[in-house]
Amino acid sequence: MIKISIPTPDITITQRKQNPKENEPEIKDIYGFIDFHKIPRDKGGIFLFFNKKDELLFVGKARKLRQRIKKHFEDTVSPIKKHRDEVYKIDICLVEDPMEREIYETYIINKLQSKYNVEKVFY
Repeated sequence: MIKISIPTPDITITQRKQNPKENEPEIKDIYGFIDFHKIPRDKGGIFLFFNKKDELLFVGKARKLRQRIKKHFEDTVSPIKKHRDEVYKIDICLVEDPMEREIYETYIINKLQSKYNVEKVFY
């Protein structure tokens, strides 16, 4: 039997407002998130979107995490396009191996019963 456990997030960002200090440039927020710079541009992994009640909304994977996560907030075809306002927290787990990303994504969707993932659902 294969044992899989949900990886511990390497990065977590939450919605927050910027409190600019003197001479500090204003950071443009995307749906309330101003910490996208903490997500690596060139790393692959999985990401989990949560609401304020800590309910899992959506799980995804990407070769380049920052681009993909931002795209979910800008795209007109994103599965969460009607639910973007619900996203309060994003957990990111760095996983370089594409096969491992696929396995983790499917496992988390089904184990935690993600609300808006419609494909890969087996529960």
